[in-house]
Amino acid sequence: MSEIWFRAGEATVLAAEGQYTDAMPEVLIGSVRGPVGQAFASMMGQAQGHTRMYVVRDLNQLVRPVTMMTSKVTIQSADYVELLGGVVQAAIGDAIVDCIIERILPKEGLDDLCMIIMVWLDARCADDDNLDRKDLYRTNYEATKLAIARALKGEPTVDELIANRKTVKHYALEDLIEY
Repeated sequence: MSEIWFRAGEATVLAAEGQYTDAMPEVLIGSVRGPVGQAFASMMGQAQGHTRMYVVRDLNQLVRPVTMMTSKVTIQSADYVELLGGVVQAAIGDAIVDCIIERILPKEGLDDLCMIIMVWLDARCADDDNLDRKDLYRTNYEATKLAIARALKGEPTVDELIANRKTVKHYALEDLIEY
């Protein structure tokens, strides 16, 4: 395997109707000896409101490559932490292992890599009595696999970005900018 120094990817998978379970992970993959490894090591402490944790599939099941996840949303409740460290973490862990099985991630050299995943978990999930945990798992699983694949493939390419410049726009620009 050629060494991976710095690869970034992201993906969005939308929630089922009536849910707040959209998933929007941002993934950074690289060598433990490079800038990603340095960033990973510097995340070992905690930042108030943005819990950092290793991705584990379950007790004593740390994924490879070693992966640190953190919330993009300021954590305000124990219910939020439970969802983040429960369903979301499990979905991300399963996605990583399946990326190895499906050869999206190379099996060889995994101990030389690390990943950082920034996780979007809508704060409303923690207060939603009708939260569909299966959908929360689905969106985070699918989005994580897609973000990892995009990172390793370098997607979207510069040519794709240029070709789509006038046809793809950020959802927040709806009715604000005409192309």
